[in-house]
Amino acid sequence: MLTAIASFTFASLLLVLLPGPDSLVVMRGLARDGRSGGIRTSLGVLAGLTVWIIAAVLGLSAILQMSEIGYEILKIVGGCYLVILGAQTLWSMWRMRSASPTGGTVAMSAPGGRRAGFFTGFLTDILNPKIGIMFITLLPGFVPAGYSAAWTTLGFGLIYLALTFVYFAALVLAAEKIGKWMQTPRIRRGIDLVAGFALVGFGIRLATE
Repeated sequence: MLTAIASFTFASLLLVLLPGPDSLVVMRGLARDGRSGGIRTSLGVLAGLTVWIIAAVLGLSAILQMSEIGYEILKIVGGCYLVILGAQTLWSMWRMRSASPTGGTVAMSAPGGRRAGFFTGFLTDILNPKIGIMFITLLPGFVPAGYSAAWTTLGFGLIYLALTFVYFAALVLAAEKIGKWMQTPRIRRGIDLVAGFALVGFGIRLATE
């Protein structure tokens, strides 16, 4: 069992560190609202992962995989959401470029925008059916013979959730050290530009793949 845990932890670490929509929206939240935005978006992503883990334990993700129509609908909706989110990020960058002076820092978002960070992270994760499919294809392969598939899947899911939490915490702490630098107009526009185009790209790929 210890060998299975070590193997799964290593595989999960590689997946967590692999750049994807989840990391992008957290970075977007950090750039837009500082530490609070990053924390809210991270909590939203973690909540989405928790839902997918529970679905994998209950076998709901397997049903989604078998339902081609349901999978395609969720994939298209998730892709469209990422494209819209990326377009909004690019539009925000363009407005900032027109309105912001070359120096100083960028004003923080309104409180409503900060609260929206949680739902941005949650929807980014929950509308990506590939995450649910990943859990039902990755986790069972590490379950040792003779162990409960449901409980072992839950345990592995919690490991993946913990690694994601540590990764996001590291991002937030790192961003806190350079918070003022990230809030300068030029850097903020650069982050929005990269995040916007990347989110649009991920969305198109998700919807059409």
